[in-house]
Amino acid sequence: MLDNKLLVNIYILSLGKNYEVYVPINEKIGNIAKLFNSSMFDSIDFSRNNKIFNINTGVLYKNNDLIRDLDIKNGEKLILL
Repeated sequence: MLDNKLLVNIYILSLGKNYEVYVPINEKIGNIAKLFNSSMFDSIDFSRNNKIFNINTGVLYKNNDLIRDLDIKNGEKLILL
């Protein structure tokens, strides 16, 4: 059942907090960033151009990249900038 999701640790820089969440592998990184933005701040701020950065590899992901095509795996540490 969890073959289509990854458990990642994401640090929300603006809140200064870590969260462990499941993310679907068939989703774009930009959509995941918008989802975190809307769930943490109760509204989507389209002027906010959040990016997701991989702490372990030093990669800043492009918003159009699908998670399944990236080097993200279970337990990965990400940061929302």
